Amino acid sequence: MITNDITKKSTKTEIAKSLGVSRQSLYYKPKKPDRDLETKNLILKVMAKHKSYGHKRIAIELSMNKKKVRRIMKKFNLKPYRRRTRKPPKPEDINKPATSYENLIKYFIVDRPNLVWAADFTYIRFQGSFIYLATIIDLFTREIIGFEVSQNHDRFLCLAALKMAFTRTKNKPTYHHCDQGSEYDSEDYISELDENKIIISMSAKGHPWENGFQESFYSGFKLDLGRPDRFETLGELVEAIYLQINYYNTSRIHTALKTNPVKFRQQYQLKSLKINSQSLRQLV
Repeated sequence: MITNDITKKSTKTEIAKSLGVSRQSLYYKPKKPDRDLETKNLILKVMAKHKSYGHKRIAIELSMNKKKVRRIMKKFNLKPYRRRTRKPPKPEDINKPATSYENLIKYFIVDRPNLVWAADFTYIRFQGSFIYLATIIDLFTREIIGFEVSQNHDRFLCLAALKMAFTRTKNKPTYHHCDQGSEYDSEDYISELDENKIIISMSAKGHPWENGFQESFYSGFKLDLGRPDRFETLGELVEAIYLQINYYNTSRIHTALKTNPVKFRQQYQLKSLKINSQSLRQLV
């Protein structure tokens, strides 16, 4: 027994010497696998709450390096939920002539709230038919400031979303941007914008990417909403849509903002208030 122990000890000493390392290093157990497992569990907790988060948003949520998060997600094959659909062109708009309105915000740097509001609507399949969601987004804060749900896609759907935005923000934009859909260049909708002295900007016909902020919102929104047919009634689905918009505004991290839209707006307002206060003190 003693002889065997001595032999083993001698062997490990000789091995360590031949490798040019200390004998203790032969007993070293790497910590990286354990740390990776801990990080994996943290990532899974975030993904359970935010099903569509990719590695960038997860890294922001965990205050962690995005390369590390990406490495661990790849190592453990962790993938966010992905199910994207594209909005088909409306039959009534296919042969519709282009409007006289141009894309006035194409090269804009939007540097404050209420400079540009963008409008659009999308469809949601539910139990063999469609319901429609119209939204107004502030391009600076990326916040959904107005929305409406209806079983019809018409000017009244879009007008209701616009009027909600007026009411909620108690403000009006300098520019209103949308596509050339018949709902948005209807007489009622254009009159509403003109009466409020809002400059009209529209994407070129057949160029949905020129309203990319709305397209991006709907893509992520539908991923987070999940399968609509899991709801038994239309009322349950509408409630889920309201909750999902609230989640987007108040909880979901926007990669460009590094936070959610409402918090970004509040931070901007607080910063502006401090700057204005300092300017007033200097004048006094």
